[in-house]
Amino acid sequence: MSALDLSLQWRKSSKSGSEGGTCVEVAGMEGDVAVRDSTDPNGPKLAFGRPAFGTLVSDIRAGRYDR
Repeated sequence: MSALDLSLQWRKSSKSGSEGGTCVEVAGMEGDVAVRDSTDPNGPKLAFGRPAFGTLVSDIRAGRYDR
């Protein structure tokens, strides 16, 4: 995904605090959604198909990954 990084418009959740906690940034790609760690913007990135990303967001909101 590094070749596309320059053209992606990354955005952070409005729920993310400024205290440097755990946050992700997302960027729309044609047919996909890219995700990266906001504290490591040059680190690894993931790409999800839009339906899979929607399922992930729904699962997170439902608390499926809470400890």
